[in-house]
Amino acid sequence: MTEQRDLEHLMRELTPQVLGLLVRRFGRFDVCEDAVQEALLAAALQWPAQGVPRNPRGWLLSVASRRLIDELRSEQARRRREEVIAERIPPDRRREPDADEVQSHQDDTLILLFLCCHPALTPASQIALALRAVGGLTTSEIAHAFLVPEATMGQRISRAKQTIKESGIPFEMPPESERDGRLRVTLHVLYLIFNEGYKATSGAELVRTDLAEEAIRIVRMVHRLLPADGEVKGLLALMLLTHARRAARTAPDGSLVLLADQDRALWDRAAIEEGVDLISAALARGAVGPYQLQAAIAAVHAEAVRAEDTDWPQILGLYELLERVSPSPIVTLNRAVAVAMVRGPQEGLDLLSSLDVDGRLAGHHLLEAVRARMLEMAGDREAAHESYRLAARRTTSLPERRYLESRAAQLAADVENPPPASTNR
Repeated sequence: MTEQRDLEHLMRELTPQVLGLLVRRFGRFDVCEDAVQEALLAAALQWPAQGVPRNPRGWLLSVASRRLIDELRSEQARRRREEVIAERIPPDRRREPDADEVQSHQDDTLILLFLCCHPALTPASQIALALRAVGGLTTSEIAHAFLVPEATMGQRISRAKQTIKESGIPFEMPPESERDGRLRVTLHVLYLIFNEGYKATSGAELVRTDLAEEAIRIVRMVHRLLPADGEVKGLLALMLLTHARRAARTAPDGSLVLLADQDRALWDRAAIEEGVDLISAALARGAVGPYQLQAAIAAVHAEAVRAEDTDWPQILGLYELLERVSPSPIVTLNRAVAVAMVRGPQEGLDLLSSLDVDGRLAGHHLLEAVRARMLEMAGDREAAHESYRLAARRTTSLPERRYLESRAAQLAADVENPPPASTNR
């Protein structure tokens, strides 16, 4: 299992690099991505049996290049397309790359991200395409992140690829005048990739470490490129502070452990220190954005030695500011949790009622899971039991489902067999 995970991590890391190299050489994003997917399939079949080649990126690039050339030659307009490609490729590059060239080539992941976030695409398509091309998420995972049907997301990604094909967008860093706007979309892409890694939307495992670490790796690249940008600092800090809790988030059997119940001795103190330093530096510069505020909230949690030491009034204040800067139903949901911790569960439940009419969270398990916890805090065990059951039916994450079902079962047992009444007078 460990070898399989290592192989998946390697392939996920190499995918955007190989795709970037192909797009740089051939200029056809759509067919290049298809060729890379075929090369990855070949690697998945051959590498476990034959071993990983000495130069895995070169192997993938060579296989993908051959598949791409074969595909181009098989099209009806073969001669015309080959002539176009020949004109775009200098004579000394009309060959498959040798090992030295591949190993020394720069990582094109960041350029690929900016390509996916081009203004010719709608914001939703920018994010979806980059999640697919760079993050390696499936269409189903991306659809869940956007709260839309899988078929809708598949059509969106196909249209985005077609737009890039027709627009002839160059594979290069955007000019300074466009970089800020595309950077914001790029950061949101990386935020969604990390979230899918931190808490997988489906499957048997809660954490997909490869996705989370890949998002952190790419954000570090962006930070090296733009070291003074406060939101880049904030996003990197948020990821580090959140990922620092990964070892404590699941029990040995893989079941979910809530933040309040985690063994904080398992938290990665080095990552926390780096994250706190980053967000402190970002906040000191003045203008505050949503990633910086989220990182500040994560830092408050990280600095609490025990769950009961958490400064919930400070967290509530930060969520109130975040809701003004970047309002969303998820922010309101988290503010409701902070309200319940500071002012009591009934005020939290009152705030949740405003989300019941918000279609963006309709049918989402998180709303019912939070409601269940607040009802439990308020002492309404029967209602909490029903909300836990409803949340369990709605989630596609097996660890979350097991946790929610276990809470529902425990509350059902408590309702059926209440503790004996005290005889003390």
